[in-house]
Amino acid sequence: MNRKTAIVTGTSSGFGMHCAIELAKSGFYVISTMRNIGRAESLLKLADENKISDQIHLHALDVTSTESICTFNDFIKEFPSIDVLVNNAGFALGGFSEELSIDEYRLQFETNVFGVMAITQTVLPFMRKNKRGRIINMSSISGKFGFPGLSPYTASKHALEGYSESLRLELRPFGIDVVLIEPGSYQTNIWSSIDNMTINSESPYHFYMESLLKNIERGKGTHGDPLDVAKLVTEIATSTKTPKLRYPIGKGVRVSLFLKSVLPWKWLEKGILNKLLK
Repeated sequence: MNRKTAIVTGTSSGFGMHCAIELAKSGFYVISTMRNIGRAESLLKLADENKISDQIHLHALDVTSTESICTFNDFIKEFPSIDVLVNNAGFALGGFSEELSIDEYRLQFETNVFGVMAITQTVLPFMRKNKRGRIINMSSISGKFGFPGLSPYTASKHALEGYSESLRLELRPFGIDVVLIEPGSYQTNIWSSIDNMTINSESPYHFYMESLLKNIERGKGTHGDPLDVAKLVTEIATSTKTPKLRYPIGKGVRVSLFLKSVLPWKWLEKGILNKLLK
């Protein structure tokens, strides 16, 4: 097999699904993973429509399971090289810190942080042996900017940012690039756990959560197309130039990051709280 090979995790929907399709369209043989391959209907339909079904291989993978990762490692040994890894698998857990259990925080980190680390460690020997490779980690604006009611997700993405910075420095001497994609709000299923949250009328945070959910709902009409993120990932994966570490993308993302870099926190804090609690 002379084609370059890309691995994309979490491909049942959203960014992951579109990344698998776009990478296959650009010539990669894509190992498309998800916990339950019974949820691959949308991906398979898109692949068929684009006439690239023979360039996508489905593989069940739970990034939080040691057994699943070991099985996956045995499978990829068949390939002469792994050229691109897109760590996309993840979810967003909502809720206020006082009311969330530590186990819920652990669950968030198991997928969004430790899952990324585990799959990266599995793939790195292949890339290091060939002295080339590109690891693209799907972060978020939440990896740079905190938001109330999302502390598990925000904390996990901040951790991913720090891990990726260190990893990039460790791997550059081996010809391996590490990249962070930092999307804003897009039309994906990542917020489903937040959409389905129930508001406990007895909670001291009741008014706050109600306002937060209304704000999220109002913003859905302006959410971006996940295909734009997939095209950026493909552009990075196929470029012959050394990529940057960070790629913010989405409506208002660059402005938000700029404002955080130049304004005192108390000003930002006032603006966020005024918007949410007015």
